[in-house]
Amino acid sequence: MTRKSTHRHSRRFFLAAALFALASYGLGQDRRTVVEPKIPAVCITLHARLRLYGGKLRADDESKLDTARVQQALDGCTLFKAVELAGGAGSDAFLVGPIRIPAGITLLIDHGATLLASRDPRIYDVRAGSCGVVDDQPEGCRAVITVSHAPHAAIMGEGLIDGRGGEKLLNRSVTWWELAEKARGGGRQQVPRLIVVDGSDDFTLYRITLRNSPNFHVLYRDGRGLTVWDLKIDTPQHARNTDGVDPASAEDITITKSFIRTGDDNVAIKGSGNGVGYVSVIDNHFYYGHGMSIGSETFGGVHDVLVQELSLDGPDNGLRIKSNSSRGGVVERVTYRDVCILAAKRPIVLDTHYESAEKQTGMNPIFRYIHFEDVRILGGGQISVVGTDSAHKLSVWMNGVTLDDPTKDALHAAYAEMHYGPGPVNFTLAGEEVMHSGTPGSGAGKSCDGRFVPFKALR
Repeated sequence: MTRKSTHRHSRRFFLAAALFALASYGLGQDRRTVVEPKIPAVCITLHARLRLYGGKLRADDESKLDTARVQQALDGCTLFKAVELAGGAGSDAFLVGPIRIPAGITLLIDHGATLLASRDPRIYDVRAGSCGVVDDQPEGCRAVITVSHAPHAAIMGEGLIDGRGGEKLLNRSVTWWELAEKARGGGRQQVPRLIVVDGSDDFTLYRITLRNSPNFHVLYRDGRGLTVWDLKIDTPQHARNTDGVDPASAEDITITKSFIRTGDDNVAIKGSGNGVGYVSVIDNHFYYGHGMSIGSETFGGVHDVLVQELSLDGPDNGLRIKSNSSRGGVVERVTYRDVCILAAKRPIVLDTHYESAEKQTGMNPIFRYIHFEDVRILGGGQISVVGTDSAHKLSVWMNGVTLDDPTKDALHAAYAEMHYGPGPVNFTLAGEEVMHSGTPGSGAGKSCDGRFVPFKALR
């Protein structure tokens, strides 16, 4: 299929397209050599004292916190060893408020053991009464688990960490998630995140299951070296602002062999602070959620990202880059390769006007050298590729990108330079100031047979 340009092709555009098509292979990934993590030797084993009934604690157990003994064990553990949380005689649960993992220590949660977050907002307060409310104040809640300036820390095991976002707060008639819904009308939801890793190089999440976070499940910021391997996140679709894994102002990141369904972005790469770079998201399965996202914060820049061997089964968004001129910066050298998308409302979205009702500040987003290679879209949806304006066009390559039925998809583009081929592309993105080059091959593209698998539940 030949694309006819609505504008005269510039020689520079063709040269840039050819050179970058050759150079892009091998770019955009974690610079480390990442192998499957190993569980370290145990320095101390703690046995559960509480018991779950139908996944919940009895009311009279809600005050029986394990915070002090878990923290004492973590602080006293030998460097590069693990504190093990295990079931006891008829018991399977630990109840904690905020805990901190020191440098070089692993929190190991055994199969059958559950670490529960307390529902008491007072123990998360940054200031008196600051958590469990909706207001316009700075961040008011501490995280359930914090790793701060503590390199080589980890959370591992086949157990469960449950943030209990959908349960009523103690002595209140509201849940953490209901506070998030209330904040839609204005103000800030003051609720805890589940895991916040700050300024800590070489952090690892391995084989653990996270569930029902009040807010983001994992925020990794200001560090080098994040390994997420065989993580499971299992949170309802209606739970607002419950992002799965969010790397921010960080570099050298690998997320692999993981299964994520949640109420917001399955993964969101946030270019805040000093930006994000050298990211590999490889061999994962995402389900409901807001998809594989970059942004909305891109003012620090996002670069060298490889998303490969990904299945997205029923998300709101499939592959999305989002920003606007109050959050913008350069997003470049992003490759999506071997991706299968099923029943997404918006399979591909490059949005430079995300939440554009916000006050604009002239930080114009620039998305360039964005590659889609062997991406198959099944079940229709909206594909939107929209640059900021004539001076800030997107540059996008599509090679082997196919729709099962192009008549089912709503296609929209503006302010974009589109390059097609050499693999098949069976649709055209046209619109205001859209330039085309290249000639795609014919054929249906790669098959997605066997790529969509059931969610991997807790072992």
